[in-house]
Amino acid sequence: MPPMAMREFIKMHGLGNDFVIVDARHNPLTVSDAGTRRLSDRHTGIGFDQLIAMDSPANGESDVDVRIFNSDGGEVDACGNAMRCVAHLLLDDDDGPLAIRTGAGLLHAWRSDGDPREYAVDMGPARDAWQDIPLARECDTDHLPLSLEMLSDPVAVNMGNPHAVFFVDDVDAVPIETLGPQLEHDPLFPELANIGVAQLTGDNALRLRVWERGAGLTLACGSGACAAAVAAHRRGLTRREVHITVDGGALCIHWREDGHVIMSGPAEESFRGTVGEDQFSGPGGS
Repeated sequence: MPPMAMREFIKMHGLGNDFVIVDARHNPLTVSDAGTRRLSDRHTGIGFDQLIAMDSPANGESDVDVRIFNSDGGEVDACGNAMRCVAHLLLDDDDGPLAIRTGAGLLHAWRSDGDPREYAVDMGPARDAWQDIPLARECDTDHLPLSLEMLSDPVAVNMGNPHAVFFVDDVDAVPIETLGPQLEHDPLFPELANIGVAQLTGDNALRLRVWERGAGLTLACGSGACAAAVAAHRRGLTRREVHITVDGGALCIHWREDGHVIMSGPAEESFRGTVGEDQFSGPGGS
């Protein structure tokens, strides 16, 4: 039998939100739903929240194009923590910026304040029109008509993917592991939604937990932190620059006057390895 084709991967994380990153710029990668689910399994696979494929630029606008797959196999448009990891891999000694083409558009990342582990990403403009979230019907996105048990009255924000942010007195008292999956699939969200639960903990400081659509509860959600900062300012709770503590650490979010949201935080490499090429595109996927 011919030898099995192997594919190199890099395991990375941003505040515990972990990724398998594959450099497919010179060797295109085929990914199936089943392959992603198999590899994401933390007992029988590599284990990750998202799979990231780095592709050759389709045009001259970007330095690299990326595809992002949640652990359930679904492809999504944006992941802020992953973009910091991509920047860490590709910038080398250069401070940037690095132009990254995502499903959400062109994002830019650069080394933050000269720290070799800290990166900033321009996540693009926050969008709040009900059609842009998107929602199934016209609603006031500052006060969504959505509630479940102790959670009610969220703010809707699109940060390349849809988010609903609930403000509570005590994040740790909310069973997000059980409420998140139900809210994620509420009929109000035709493309499902990321569910954030945020608590004001100080002057321009939030504590945040996020149930990510297609991935579940993660230690950090970059786009969720951006959405929470935007939602808090819209509610008059904070100024435009907010420090957000997630289960995996801390992020700094700045919602600029031009509407763009800048996220700053660390990126870390865990290890490198190889896996059979067929593991990414095995039978049963789409």
